Amino acid sequence: MKDNTTAKEQILKKIRKALLEKRENPYPNLEESQLYKKNTDELEVLFAEQLTAISGNFIFCEDGIDFFENMLQLADKFKWRKIYCWEPELQQFLSKYEFPFYQTDKDFEQAEVGITLCEALIARNGSVMVTNQGAAGRRLSIFPHHHIVIARTSQLVLDLKDAFLLLKNKYGNQIPSMISNITGPSRTADIEKTLVLGAHGPKELFVFLIDDFS
Repeated sequence: MKDNTTAKEQILKKIRKALLEKRENPYPNLEESQLYKKNTDELEVLFAEQLTAISGNFIFCEDGIDFFENMLQLADKFKWRKIYCWEPELQQFLSKYEFPFYQTDKDFEQAEVGITLCEALIARNGSVMVTNQGAAGRRLSIFPHHHIVIARTSQLVLDLKDAFLLLKNKYGNQIPSMISNITGPSRTADIEKTLVLGAHGPKELFVFLIDDFS
């Protein structure tokens, strides 16, 4: 008897049959196996090394005074005038030391610096995890030529899975709709394979790790 089934139906039939067959897992311990070598360095050291390797800038500060001394040096070096900060916690922190900044998006097209918080610092690859949950939204970490991230030492984790655990503990089932990892300044090599920084976002990334954020 001639088989009138189409090629598509035959393929689907084979797939259904394969799904019904029970087979042993060829890699039963895959999830438990380590992808990376065991880390023996301090997380601060590992993060700093990885961030620096991808053209980022890492600055450790013991307290707020140490932070503002470094900020004043950077502002003088780069001649910053248009510095934006939209997160209330950071605004209070900057105002305490009388550091000038823009609290709204007035003249935002002229923004030179965006100062934001973050969700986590991932030491393994020097990445900064951000979400759209904070008042900084999506624009402040993307549009200005210089992006400054302020993080606490408690936000420093080893791997991406640890960062997601921080998110889960913080937000529960209300996970932010946008989660992004910033790995160094924006870059592209589309044109003649020449690396260009700042093509699609900030050309400078500064990560301040503050031990005593007060």
